[in-house]
Parts: sequence; structure tokens; C-alpha cells
Amino acid sequence: MIVTFKRTGSRRYSITVERLPLTNLEMDPAPGYNPLVPHDLLHLVVEARLGLTRGIFGQLAAGGDAGTFHLTSSRNNSTKEFARERKRLRERGEKLLREGRAESAQSERATYVCWQRWLGRSTSHAGRSVPAKMNQQAVEVRDQTFSGESDGLSESKIEEICACLDKLSSCWSKLKTGESMSVSWPDLTCSLGA
Repeated sequence: MIVTFKRTGSRRYSITVERLPLTNLEMDPAPGYNPLVPHDLLHLVVEARLGLTRGIFGQLAAGGDAGTFHLTSSRNNSTKEFARERKRLRERGEKLLREGRAESAQSERATYVCWQRWLGRSTSHAGRSVPAKMNQQAVEVRDQTFSGESDGLSESKIEEICACLDKLSSCWSKLKTGESMSVSWPDLTCSLGA
């Protein structure tokens, strides 16, 4: 699966998901814009590195819509075919959302912890000032983790996630409006697009 993050405005981005042989999806606008790393890119990295198969991106890879993505319009399908595909996607998406409730919550918690830790490593003053404000919340989030969850989010795993975020942030932060970057799931290789 290829996930493309595109800067669509000064503080906006979109996501398209290419999932052969499944239909492509999109979310435009996508939530949680950040000039360093968009929120959903954080989820992509955390879920891939923790091996979550029913978080947001695992659900997409399995044929769902994660409750927030929509079919891309296709000129090759008739209106009737498109409506049938949308119905199949909605039904499959609802099933995967139920199955993925626990992993999606785990993804949210782990993403917050990793975001706070990654910002703390930032070389910019703005990046470093945010984690101090987030420290207490990160401790509370870590305290909410279930047994086994905190073992998976070890210090070495957090460092691995932060190193991956360093690379992807470097690509994202250089993009201008209209430019994009594509990241493959689950190996997280990245390529830049126009």
C-alpha cells in the first residue's frame, strides 16, 4: 500500500491511499497539520513499527476505510458501480473498525508518547518548548496503557520510531504547496513526488 501526503495549502494537507488491487482512498483535508510531521504520518510510523494490523493504516490495508477515508472518484466506473463499491467499503470498514477498536486506541496512546519524545529531541526552539508542556500528559497516557502494550513501546522502540520520524520529517518539511511524498506500508520507504 502506498500512502501519499500532499501539502494542499499553507496549513493543509491531504492523504491518498493506493491499495492494489483494492480501490484507492483519500482524505482531503486531513486533520492535524503540522509543519514538521502531519498527525496521520505519525500514526503511519507508529503503527508500522509496532506491528499494529488493525490500527488506522492496517484497516486501510485490509480493505477498510478507518471511518475517515473515502473512495477516490473514478472515471472508469459507472455511477451504479461506484455506489456498490462505496457500500462494500462502508460495510468492510465498519467491521474493521469494530475489530480494530483496541489497536486504534493503542495507536493513539503510542502516537502521543512518541510525538512528545520526538519533539523533545528537536533541534528547534519551538519543537523543544512543546514537550515540557506535554510531559505530564505523556506520563498519564503511558499510565493508561494496558498490560503488554508498554512492553511493545520500549525505549528502544521509541528510539526506532523517532529515527524514522527524523527521516520522514526531513522530507515533509521541505515540501512546498502542491508537492507530495509517498510512504509505503508497512516498510515505510519514502519517495518524493511533484
